[in-house]
Amino acid sequence: MATRKPSIDQDLIRDLANILNETDLTEIEIEQDDLRVRVSRAGTPQMVHAPVAQPQMAAAQPVAVQPVEAAAATSVNAVTAPMVGTVYMSAAPGEKPFVEIGQSVKEGQTILIIEAMKTMNQIPSPRSGKVVDIMVADGDPVEFAEPMIVIE
Repeated sequence: MATRKPSIDQDLIRDLANILNETDLTEIEIEQDDLRVRVSRAGTPQMVHAPVAQPQMAAAQPVAVQPVEAAAATSVNAVTAPMVGTVYMSAAPGEKPFVEIGQSVKEGQTILIIEAMKTMNQIPSPRSGKVVDIMVADGDPVEFAEPMIVIE
């Protein structure tokens, strides 16, 4: 008995890719019946034929969009996320944060940690200067190249 291979709905994949572009997301995935489609900027679109425990669509979540002017104004001096992950402002819960607004930092000094794939990555300051803005909070998720801290 031959198994039926699902046909690829190219229009669906194009629609999902357009949603990625419009919302600046890096990945989107949907499930319908026994078909799962994931589109990602980091890789190639995937279509998986697998049983799904609960074949229901997740509710759409609102996406926060930062105004272009604000991002452009801080991009020159902003330290951006080198990876996708979760930001931690101190070495351990309850400890003093690595940096605070108004504090002077030296090049190479740890300014925060990004946890990615259960690995704690210390993020060093790319230059010496004064911290003028902190754009993330402890526990926030960050995307690749997202501005986190402004050092002038």
